[in-house]
Amino acid sequence: MAAEMAEQPAVLRRILTEGAGPIRAVARRIAARNPRFVLLTGRGTSDNAALYAKYLLEILLGKPCGLTSMSTTTAYGARPDLSDCLVIAVSQSGGSPDLVASTTAARDAGAITLAVTNNPDSPLVAASEFTIDVLAGPERALPATKTYTAELLALYLLVDALRGGDGPTTAARLPELAERILDRRDEVRALAGRYRFAERMVITSRGYGYPTAREAALKLMETSYIPALAYSGADLLHGPLAMVDNVSPVIAIVPDGRGGRALRPVLDRLRDRGADLVVVGPAAEAEAASAGFALPTGEVPEELQPVLEILPLQRLAYEVTLARGQDPDAPRALAKVTETR
Repeated sequence: MAAEMAEQPAVLRRILTEGAGPIRAVARRIAARNPRFVLLTGRGTSDNAALYAKYLLEILLGKPCGLTSMSTTTAYGARPDLSDCLVIAVSQSGGSPDLVASTTAARDAGAITLAVTNNPDSPLVAASEFTIDVLAGPERALPATKTYTAELLALYLLVDALRGGDGPTTAARLPELAERILDRRDEVRALAGRYRFAERMVITSRGYGYPTAREAALKLMETSYIPALAYSGADLLHGPLAMVDNVSPVIAIVPDGRGGRALRPVLDRLRDRGADLVVVGPAAEAEAASAGFALPTGEVPEELQPVLEILPLQRLAYEVTLARGQDPDAPRALAKVTETR
């Protein structure tokens, strides 16, 4: 896991230099078909990347967009009319039977199908009309790290190309900024001590940061086994806030932009409840919290910040797991390819 986290700047560079052209070509062909709405499919980490794409598609393209419920086709046999719909299946391995089956059903129902995967030889690619290879290289660790950030950048470049933008130029600083963040291991290790004996955690954000909150919670649960609950800041105020007290650790991912501004009233409520609040975000927000990790996210647009926000949280999951005397490379009950149906 540590080695693959460290590979992420190189993977981001590879996507920008080798992957941007093929992604742009796929975008041109999809744009020519003019899909009227988009459905996204994924499981686990890739589902969180799909949620990020949902924000991109709705905000940057104004396309109606949703996350699919695969069981409607795989378990219930539903066959919706998907004419003029773009269905994007996101999967590190491209091997989960339910993703393959639902993509096959979507294509049969008239959808434009696109596989975003780290395995160009996978069954998912064979089932799809179009393919984007995220170029992350072999991933051997069970907790996915480099494939997640690779999926995020690939999806950003796709959506940006669909709107006619210059994504590779806008994202050019990501590899350098990622290196700077990953070099700050000692800061993350110091934060990890706060969670060694945690019985549960709450992670929150808004806007583009919400998929990051979900992915951070997943990483903590699958490596350290701490129940980690991820909420949109808005949803947190609708009931779950009641469980937050002065012994409940809360991590807030604060985007530098509209999502961060929308989250500030939530941060005020958390402080009022005496929460042990750690902020991952701009320096001013991190310094105002109980503890924090300042990010240089203001150096890229808000829609690209999730690529950087997740990096210290991946490392936090790793360090918390070590602090609890467990092995992040051998999480119990997990396999690299989860064969849901």
